[in-house]
Amino acid sequence: MEGIQNEKQAISVLDKCYNLTLKGLPTFETVEELAQDYMSKYPNNVEKASKELVKWQIVKCGTNGFLAGLGGLIALPAIPINVGSVLYVQLRMIASIAYMGGYNPSDDAVKSLVYLCLTGSAISDVAKQAGIKIGEKIAENTIRKKISGEVMKKINQIVGFKLVTKAGEKGAVNLIKLVPLVGGGVGATFDSVTTKIIAKNAENVFLKGVIKG
Repeated sequence: MEGIQNEKQAISVLDKCYNLTLKGLPTFETVEELAQDYMSKYPNNVEKASKELVKWQIVKCGTNGFLAGLGGLIALPAIPINVGSVLYVQLRMIASIAYMGGYNPSDDAVKSLVYLCLTGSAISDVAKQAGIKIGEKIAENTIRKKISGEVMKKINQIVGFKLVTKAGEKGAVNLIKLVPLVGGGVGATFDSVTTKIIAKNAENVFLKGVIKG
């Protein structure tokens, strides 16, 4: 496998995976359906619905069978199937939390913020590099003012860069900083600690309206 060679290709892979989360896969709900399922269980308590969604995604996705079955449905260029499975699950989780917070996951600015959440503990540094003021309140009705096209482009470039490690003439996927890879085996790729950090980012951004480390 040749691997991802540049930021543009990395974002293309992310976009393809993100589009799959919005449309859903056979036997897997769309982002909207997943979010609505938990919101119906915990009406008038979005934070509780979000925490339960995160908890059960981590429980389910920590098993070999779940990710192996999901991996068979995902074909993304330049990355291993098991890595694509983890990426799909995490993007789906973040986008579902965004929907719970009243955001439209199909909006380009929201998508960039979803990618930003994916950077885990590096989110504040990435946000600063992209020109976003840390701690500044954002809201669905003002998101386009806060997240300009230039900022979106910058976020995508930085996140894409984090997917890339140049090795000689050929690029190689470096998902250590972005998507957790703990070791061999499909189940081992799902790092619950890192996923919890990513989920916390999503809750801060889309439920509390603030970007912070």
